[in-house]
Amino acid sequence: MTRNPIRLVSALAAGMLAVGLTGCGSDNPITPAGTTTAGAGAGAEIIVGSANFTENVLLAEIYAAALRSTGANASVKPGIGTREVVVKALQDKSLSLVPEYTGNLLAYLDKSAAQTDPEEVYEALKTKVPSGLTVLKMSSAQDSDVLTVTQQTAQQQNLSTLEDLGPKCGEFVLGAAGEWKQRWEAKIKELYGCTFKEIRTTDAGGPITVEALKSGQVQVANLFTTLSAVKANNFVLLEDTKNMYPAQNVVPFGRTDALNDAGKAALDKVSGALTTEKLTDLVAAVELQKKNPADVAADFLKSAGF
Repeated sequence: MTRNPIRLVSALAAGMLAVGLTGCGSDNPITPAGTTTAGAGAGAEIIVGSANFTENVLLAEIYAAALRSTGANASVKPGIGTREVVVKALQDKSLSLVPEYTGNLLAYLDKSAAQTDPEEVYEALKTKVPSGLTVLKMSSAQDSDVLTVTQQTAQQQNLSTLEDLGPKCGEFVLGAAGEWKQRWEAKIKELYGCTFKEIRTTDAGGPITVEALKSGQVQVANLFTTLSAVKANNFVLLEDTKNMYPAQNVVPFGRTDALNDAGKAALDKVSGALTTEKLTDLVAAVELQKKNPADVAADFLKSAGF
């Protein structure tokens, strides 16, 4: 999710998030010892947007709570829409900040971008961000697109990499978000000689895609590396040996005028504390343990020293 942070979700997922978001907000802002209430953006509301999937909602809650720890008036607005909508919302100031992913944001801003290494993607991204917008410190945490098969398919077809998959793609139906075909069909053919029997639109790594893979409606699914359903179902992640998908490090993306130095420092501290392993565990706490995203965010920030 390709990694589009703006994912489509099923009614089931939307319902889960609606429950999880009940009561989320600024009732119990985290204030670190020695911090005054005058901080980043004090007075002006900072609206942290999120996509309508668990991880992005959780990241938005983390960002908002971190900002509130500096005295800022920060709230979360979930389920914004496509990247086109998000960028416009940032530019017209109806949003202040969103959690993003370096590789897909770069691909959106520069369709000719070919960087795949995390640092190279990030450095290129900083040069492509529109005037008035900025990316802050990126996290080492990544949530990358990955093509996935069941254990049974992997064993029967001897699959562990996309190079193994390439010659056999004509036998398989791929389940992925609607934008996958436009973004990656030509690329996977170029790199791996892969042309799927069919590309079926499911959702962007959500419950519809997971169920389609489990039930055999599709034999290959585009999922994401931090998705708790991958481990829960023992799905096999096919190694992208030729780096078709770019690095997807979590990064705050927002307006340059939305935050003062205290707010930027708080978000940099969040990015410094996030790892892929930690993010995977946080997502599982919401998806599998059914914890409130705001509560999970608060626990993470306490462990990070906020």
